[in-house]
Amino acid sequence: MHPRTRAGRRRIAALLPLVALLAAAGCGGATVNAGGSSSSSSTAATVGGSTGAGAATGSSTAAGAATAGTTPGTATASGTAAGSGGSAAASPTASTGSGGAGSASMLPVTGSCAPFALAMNDWVGYTADAAVLTYVAEKNLNCKVNQKALKEEIAWQGFSSGQVDVILENWGHADLVAKYIDQQKVAEDAGPTGNLGQIGWYVPPWLAKKYPDITDYKNLNKYADMFKTSESGGQGQLLDGDPSFVTNDEALVKNLKLNYKVVYAGSEAALIQAFRNAEQNKTPVIGYFYSPQWFLSEVPLVKVALPPYTDGCDSDPATIACDYPDYTLNKIISKRFADSGSAAVNLVRNFRWTNADQDLVARYITADKMSPEDAAAKWVQANPDKVAAWLGK
Repeated sequence: MHPRTRAGRRRIAALLPLVALLAAAGCGGATVNAGGSSSSSSTAATVGGSTGAGAATGSSTAAGAATAGTTPGTATASGTAAGSGGSAAASPTASTGSGGAGSASMLPVTGSCAPFALAMNDWVGYTADAAVLTYVAEKNLNCKVNQKALKEEIAWQGFSSGQVDVILENWGHADLVAKYIDQQKVAEDAGPTGNLGQIGWYVPPWLAKKYPDITDYKNLNKYADMFKTSESGGQGQLLDGDPSFVTNDEALVKNLKLNYKVVYAGSEAALIQAFRNAEQNKTPVIGYFYSPQWFLSEVPLVKVALPPYTDGCDSDPATIACDYPDYTLNKIISKRFADSGSAAVNLVRNFRWTNADQDLVARYITADKMSPEDAAAKWVQANPDKVAAWLGK
């Protein structure tokens, strides 16, 4: 019956309360947060009752990827990358709670490339990995990649909860491997990324040139006064990055009997800026750093020699008194993703590139101020043979 007739208007008026009731019940596609409030997201409910309480997913491509300066666990904007040092808005797609359990992850449909969840850890090298893999997955396989900005350990928790399908760059984490791969069997090693990771203590070039013996840990105590800051008190400052990064530095300082205090810069971006300022202004700084890292092409930091690493020397975290090992960086995927039949599984397994590749894309993002998606597109267009190998062509 046409709605403009009198009878039609009466019938529609009678139906309005029912329509309102159905809308309030969520039949229109709205989800309800765990805390009881209504959300307009059609994908998932947030944990803890508020959106953006933890990390937000990037809805597609490299949008939402954490760039240098983005605090781990904070929300990234869908459609734009968070700038260095900047804050970001919550994605309308979904958000994870601060405790690590997040939006409902969609189980890939067998034989297709349904959406999968990619953890985003907070350093620009990881962002480079994720940008390129996401670009290829979406452009070549017609996948949808949901990026979730999470600290490292919380990302691993997602394998148990079903919220994370892929971690693209794992730095060792023997304890997490034992828990989630060996014991719970909810994740598996998806092979190396091709990157060799190194962690250590570094000083700016000018400092190593002026004080050549400063690059031997045995001589650090005689220079401790030079590194004092308001935060280190009467001791020299050893500057670390984000507290969630892999670090043995507090144990090393103690066990090597060094008159230093570990102070955390808070992020990769802050650590980079501290070393950049030290080289430009000829001010003393000694701190934690690592490779692959594009910044080393701008300021070639000089590594401090610690006692050589030997197998097992770091087995007891409390007594570590040796250098960091070399890390063969690898990918970790959830068992359910591995068994899903998704076309993206082989892409992740085959993804492999060099430190130089990663550093180049990271430099596009950080130094050249390109969006992660544009940086990925530039690299992909210049490296068709590598991409073809990932796709099994």
